[in-house]
Amino acid sequence: MRDLGTGFRYLLKGQRWVARHGRQYGFGLLPGLITLVLYAGVLVALGVWGEDAVAWSTPFADDWSNPWLGLFRGFLTAVLFALALLLAVVTFTAVTLLIGQPFYENLSEKVDRDVSPDGYAPESGLPLWRELLISARDSLRIVVRAALWGVLLFACGFIPVVGQTAVPVIGFFVTGFFLTEELTSVALQRRGVELRTRLTLLRSRKTLVWGFGTPLAVSFLVPFVAVFLMPGAVAGATLMARELLGEEIREGDEGGDQAVKTLR
Repeated sequence: MRDLGTGFRYLLKGQRWVARHGRQYGFGLLPGLITLVLYAGVLVALGVWGEDAVAWSTPFADDWSNPWLGLFRGFLTAVLFALALLLAVVTFTAVTLLIGQPFYENLSEKVDRDVSPDGYAPESGLPLWRELLISARDSLRIVVRAALWGVLLFACGFIPVVGQTAVPVIGFFVTGFFLTEELTSVALQRRGVELRTRLTLLRSRKTLVWGFGTPLAVSFLVPFVAVFLMPGAVAGATLMARELLGEEIREGDEGGDQAVKTLR
């Protein structure tokens, strides 16, 4: 349970880091704003035409009498919007990181240099197009995994009592895990850590990952919050990536003596 609190502290440390580095924070907001506009457009379109789409896809119910027809299609419309919202939360980070790859790479490198005892930040040495290709490929794999979990949790939602209590909680933990994978990938990919190895690292410290990602997943449900938290989330995920790899970190209060801590 100690890891749960440690993960949450990394989330807070990341937000404090960008608060002290206003320029990096400003640049880090741009990709999130672009993604927010795109996603808002899709969700608005779904809200306007979602009911029509459900009616088109369920012609077998055209002859049903009221109120069953309205209840059935109303339920499916609500489910469609809920799934779209869940996928938006899960994929928002992946799309934002892809759009803002250069911004977040630069931010993550600055965090590494700031906390590394020798001021060194690992570099991938790959051209930008290659990094974008790897990031897009890995993000697609994560989104597919998250979508499969979403379908499973949706099916479990029909279980009486459990579906209305435990399943939503599990959903937040699952979403938090995948959000953390996407965010730590910025620092870990720069170190040449492959997706399979990244997942193994995260699974070995699940409570640490949940402590970081689950509060973030909950906060991302609030409109606009994701945009403002993304730069700090990347910074915090970089710090957490150093712990997962057992790298040293320099810690201390601003303007005070700094100490070197070996992370385990």
